[in-house]
Amino acid sequence: MGIGGAPGEVGLTLSLDAVDESRHTPSPPCHSVLPQHAPTTVLLARFDDLFARGLRALIDSDPSLVVLAADVEHRRIGIVVQTHGPDVAILNVEALSRFAEVRDLSSRHPATRFVLLAENPSMAECAQLLAFGASACLGRRTQSRDVLSAIHLASRGLQITPRIAPIQAGGPGAGDYRLTPREAEVLPLLQQGHSNAQIALELHVGVETVRTHARNIYRKLGVSSRRELSAPRARDQAPEPGSAQRAPGRRTSALHARRGHGAGHR
Repeated sequence: MGIGGAPGEVGLTLSLDAVDESRHTPSPPCHSVLPQHAPTTVLLARFDDLFARGLRALIDSDPSLVVLAADVEHRRIGIVVQTHGPDVAILNVEALSRFAEVRDLSSRHPATRFVLLAENPSMAECAQLLAFGASACLGRRTQSRDVLSAIHLASRGLQITPRIAPIQAGGPGAGDYRLTPREAEVLPLLQQGHSNAQIALELHVGVETVRTHARNIYRKLGVSSRRELSAPRARDQAPEPGSAQRAPGRRTSALHARRGHGAGHR
């Protein structure tokens, strides 16, 4: 990203045409030094060995990215982020006990952007993670250039959403799959099978408000019932001992950058 000059700076001479009216002699040129853009710093959570090596090699291949810490255990993510203050932290979705952990991390560390990598995330999972403050939710089959793009865009405060064909072309809200913060609170409760009345009581809102949020969630995630919502892993619900985790469904497609990472997420 550099433009010649001494390391860490770029020399630039500005020629000024100002003239001292009393002496009628040109002022000497003004020399201004502009710093180069600092590299984007990255933290890597722990992934399986083969994938971790490929991800590290990919990031090291980009001279504008610097890895501050790698192979960080999930339980230590908050401590390491606090210590090193990376611009971007890449987290392993499989290590999350509940998606709300992303909301907690992004709230405690607003200067760090979180990019989530999962084996094969569904649309519902991506929507929920983005609503909880993630800057991107990517599948492990995402192309290398898109992973690098996601890191750079996240470091600039942009939120990256999967590009998926609209549910109903031209319909209301077609193509808008990002849940609002309130819808992100309602979604796990719907997945857990709570009734509208139970959700209203827990969130201190009216039953009709819950129905409205539920309809919006169904539309954005392309489902028609709570039964369909139960297909993605309900990570906000503690798993029963010995229960097998269900593999997520749909594959994440190409990236689409969207501005407006709202203050409510950070």
